[in-house]
Amino acid sequence: MPKSKDKRKSKLMVEVLQGIPKPKKTKFQKRLLEWYREFGRDLPWRRTSDPYRILVSEVMLQQTQVDRVIPKFHEFLGKYPSLQDLARAQPDDVRKTWYPLGYNIRPYRLHGIACEAVERYGGTIPSKAEELLSMKGIGRYTAGAIRSFAFNKDAPILDTNVMRVLHRIFIGQGDPKKQKTQLWVLSEKLIPRGKGYDFNQALMDFGAMVCTARKPLCLLCPMRNLCLTVSSDEK
Repeated sequence: MPKSKDKRKSKLMVEVLQGIPKPKKTKFQKRLLEWYREFGRDLPWRRTSDPYRILVSEVMLQQTQVDRVIPKFHEFLGKYPSLQDLARAQPDDVRKTWYPLGYNIRPYRLHGIACEAVERYGGTIPSKAEELLSMKGIGRYTAGAIRSFAFNKDAPILDTNVMRVLHRIFIGQGDPKKQKTQLWVLSEKLIPRGKGYDFNQALMDFGAMVCTARKPLCLLCPMRNLCLTVSSDEK
């Protein structure tokens, strides 16, 4: 990365974090993890640290609801239990197994990742961000999810749920889609050291269950007195 880009990123990080009082950051981290311990969802891909299974779940969950993914996740892994099995399969057979999840570029993309992993990494999923991002079909979110959930790294993620939670609580105005750079900084800097796995899972669950797109449970939300969106709505 060029030095000028490094400087811009560092300046942005300072600007974003200067707007968050340390007590607010600490309270948010503590309340989120406490909420997750009590209400976090029991999902099949949370019972494994196998990078391949994590990859399959993350690709399936793109633009698809959890309850539709769960049965297909088990079926898919029953047919293709390893990266090598998936890489050896015919792409059109993979797509047929994928049905009816939709968004049918995904099974081809997943098959391509498996082939690349076999060819370049001996049939394993790499753990380094730059190696993951060099693979066709793996973007910044998926790379962060694999590093966080399979390799227990403090890697940031930013899906729709996470973006909504962080924007509502810490920014509170403007279009979150136009503030992704700031939200990525928040996602990275809010992770308590050594707790990336639980923190990221908690963020996703919180967005799916409490801080929802429609009819968020603001009255019951443990972040209510920290949330800039709630405070601005109440003025």
